[in-house]
Amino acid sequence: MSKTLIAILGTLGVLLVVALLIIGWVSSTYNKLVQLDEQINQAWAQVENQYQRRYDLIPNLVETVKGYAKHEREVFTQVTEARAKVGQLNINPEVLKDPQAFARFQQAQDALSSALSRLLAVAENYPQLKANENFLQLQAQLEGTENRISVERRRYNEIVQQYNIYVRRFPTNIIAGMFGFRERPYFRAIEGAQQAPKVQF
Repeated sequence: MSKTLIAILGTLGVLLVVALLIIGWVSSTYNKLVQLDEQINQAWAQVENQYQRRYDLIPNLVETVKGYAKHEREVFTQVTEARAKVGQLNINPEVLKDPQAFARFQQAQDALSSALSRLLAVAENYPQLKANENFLQLQAQLEGTENRISVERRRYNEIVQQYNIYVRRFPTNIIAGMFGFRERPYFRAIEGAQQAPKVQF
């Protein structure tokens, strides 16, 4: 064999090894992006599960309070309208990649939380209602659901953080950009939540 042929084969061998290393790195990076993306989807499904639980509890809670507080129609209307808005939103993992759609979802959920707070405040004015077993059970379930929502939102944000860090790192950001992996939005606090509420006696 001539020296030229040996040099060509050696160069081809080195190029083949380099190509295999690059392909291995790209596929490993892509697979990690897919894994993190699926973890976000799973975490989101848990958030939706808890929101659905709250959504399902609301009619029972409203009906129980209505029986005692017949003249509080405005509050019932607000809760019903907020629940309807939440029910109209269709958020799936693909829509989560759209920050505006995610913001609309969070805004609707925040409005529902606010309306529920007003409903529970109305209930405070009716001692018989506060002693009603059905109301107490529904209130306890709602509190538990709100806690679960908080936990699932925190878990979702933790996974989104891992994903966003990975997507933004160099050179992973090149692969992420090539395959359409973009940063995901976080759940944020309700606007004004950083200010302590005024308490008056």
